[in-house]
Amino acid sequence: MKLHQDPSQALNTVTGYGPGYVEVNKIRHEHSVIIAPEGEIQTWPVSRFDALESAHFEQLRALDPEVVIFGSGGRLRFAHPRLTTSLTSQRVGVDSMDTQAACRTYNILMSEGRRVVLALLIETEAAE
Repeated sequence: MKLHQDPSQALNTVTGYGPGYVEVNKIRHEHSVIIAPEGEIQTWPVSRFDALESAHFEQLRALDPEVVIFGSGGRLRFAHPRLTTSLTSQRVGVDSMDTQAACRTYNILMSEGRRVVLALLIETEAAE
Protein backbone atom coordinates (compact mmCIF):
# COMPACT_ATOMS: atom_id res chain seq x y z
CA MET A 1 0.00 0.00 0.00
CA LYS A 2 1.30 3.43 -0.91
CA LEU A 3 0.61 6.34 1.41
CA HIS A 4 0.46 9.88 0.12
CA GLN A 5 0.42 13.04 2.17
CA ASP A 6 -2.78 15.00 1.69
CA PRO A 7 -1.63 18.51 0.70
CA SER A 8 -4.69 20.08 2.32
CA GLN A 9 -3.54 18.59 5.61
CA ALA A 10 0.08 19.77 5.30
CA LEU A 11 1.56 20.89 8.60
CA ASN A 12 4.58 23.06 9.37
CA THR A 13 7.44 20.58 9.61
CA VAL A 14 11.07 21.21 10.45
CA THR A 15 12.95 19.90 7.42
CA GLY A 16 16.47 20.96 8.38
CA TYR A 17 18.61 22.87 10.88
CA GLY A 18 22.17 23.88 11.47
CA PRO A 19 24.26 26.61 13.07
CA GLY A 20 22.40 29.88 12.55
CA TYR A 21 19.33 28.56 10.73
CA VAL A 22 16.27 26.35 10.72
CA GLU A 23 14.37 25.13 7.69
CA VAL A 24 10.57 24.79 7.85
CA ASN A 25 8.81 23.17 4.90
CA LYS A 26 12.13 23.56 3.04
CA ILE A 27 12.21 27.35 3.62
CA ARG A 28 15.29 28.59 5.46
CA HIS A 29 14.98 31.03 8.40
CA GLU A 30 18.08 32.70 9.84
CA HIS A 31 16.39 34.44 12.78
CA SER A 32 14.48 33.31 15.84
CA VAL A 33 11.08 31.88 14.96
CA ILE A 34 7.84 30.60 16.44
CA ILE A 35 6.45 27.52 14.73
CA ALA A 36 3.05 25.93 15.27
CA PRO A 37 1.68 23.02 13.24
CA GLU A 38 -0.66 25.33 11.32
CA GLY A 39 -0.45 28.96 10.30
CA GLU A 40 2.38 31.28 9.41
CA ILE A 41 5.89 30.96 10.77
CA GLN A 42 6.33 33.98 13.04
CA THR A 43 9.46 35.97 13.71
CA TRP A 44 10.35 35.77 17.40
CA PRO A 45 11.90 39.16 18.25
CA VAL A 46 14.86 37.95 20.31
CA SER A 47 18.41 37.47 19.09
CA ARG A 48 20.35 36.54 22.25
CA PHE A 49 19.67 34.24 25.17
CA ASP A 50 20.54 36.94 27.69
CA ALA A 51 17.96 39.26 26.05
CA LEU A 52 14.99 36.95 26.75
CA GLU A 53 12.12 38.65 28.58
CA SER A 54 8.77 37.43 29.89
CA ALA A 55 7.06 39.25 26.98
CA HIS A 56 8.78 36.87 24.55
CA PHE A 57 7.07 33.91 26.20
CA GLU A 58 3.75 35.74 26.70
CA GLN A 59 3.60 36.06 22.90
CA LEU A 60 3.27 32.25 22.71
CA ARG A 61 0.05 32.12 24.75
CA ALA A 62 -1.98 33.49 21.84
CA LEU A 63 -1.30 30.23 19.97
CA ASP A 64 -3.10 28.25 22.72
CA PRO A 65 -0.47 25.51 23.10
CA GLU A 66 -0.60 22.59 25.48
CA VAL A 67 3.20 22.48 25.40
CA VAL A 68 5.94 24.88 24.33
CA ILE A 69 9.31 23.56 23.25
CA PHE A 70 12.03 26.18 23.75
CA GLY A 71 15.02 25.56 21.50
CA SER A 72 17.86 27.36 23.25
CA GLY A 73 20.50 27.17 20.52
CA GLY A 74 23.51 24.94 20.09
CA ARG A 75 23.53 23.94 23.75
CA LEU A 76 20.88 23.34 26.36
CA ARG A 77 20.04 26.43 28.41
CA PHE A 78 17.02 27.01 30.62
CA ALA A 79 15.00 30.22 30.63
CA HIS A 80 14.51 31.53 34.16
CA PRO A 81 11.12 30.38 35.55
CA ARG A 82 9.99 34.02 35.98
CA LEU A 83 10.13 34.34 32.18
CA THR A 84 7.75 31.45 31.55
CA THR A 85 5.26 32.10 34.36
CA SER A 86 2.62 33.40 31.92
CA LEU A 87 2.60 29.92 30.36
CA THR A 88 3.06 27.67 33.38
CA SER A 89 0.40 29.52 35.38
CA GLN A 90 -2.05 28.55 32.60
CA ARG A 91 -0.93 24.89 32.82
CA VAL A 92 1.08 25.05 29.59
CA GLY A 93 4.14 22.81 29.73
CA VAL A 94 7.47 24.41 28.84
CA ASP A 95 10.40 22.17 27.89
CA SER A 96 13.88 23.49 27.12
CA MET A 97 16.16 21.65 24.69
CA ASP A 98 19.04 22.41 22.39
CA THR A 99 17.90 23.29 18.87
CA GLN A 100 18.44 19.82 17.39
CA ALA A 101 16.46 18.03 20.09
CA ALA A 102 13.76 20.73 20.03
CA CYS A 103 13.23 20.36 16.28
CA ARG A 104 13.01 16.56 16.45
CA THR A 105 10.64 16.65 19.44
CA TYR A 106 8.40 19.25 17.79
CA ASN A 107 8.09 17.13 14.64
CA ILE A 108 7.10 14.08 16.68
CA LEU A 109 4.52 15.89 18.84
CA MET A 110 3.12 17.77 15.85
CA SER A 111 2.69 14.53 13.89
CA GLU A 112 0.76 13.08 16.85
CA GLY A 113 -1.73 15.95 16.62
CA ARG A 114 -0.58 17.70 19.80
CA ARG A 115 -1.03 21.45 20.29
CA VAL A 116 2.69 22.15 20.36
CA VAL A 117 4.56 25.39 19.70
CA LEU A 118 8.26 25.53 18.93
CA ALA A 119 10.07 28.72 19.97
CA LEU A 120 13.57 28.61 18.46
CA LEU A 121 16.27 31.00 19.57
CA ILE A 122 18.66 31.61 16.69
CA GLU A 123 21.33 33.91 18.00
CA THR A 124 22.36 36.53 15.47
CA GLU A 125 24.58 38.60 17.74
CA ALA A 126 27.48 37.35 19.80
CA ALA A 127 26.30 36.52 23.29
CA GLU A 128 28.71 37.57 26.01
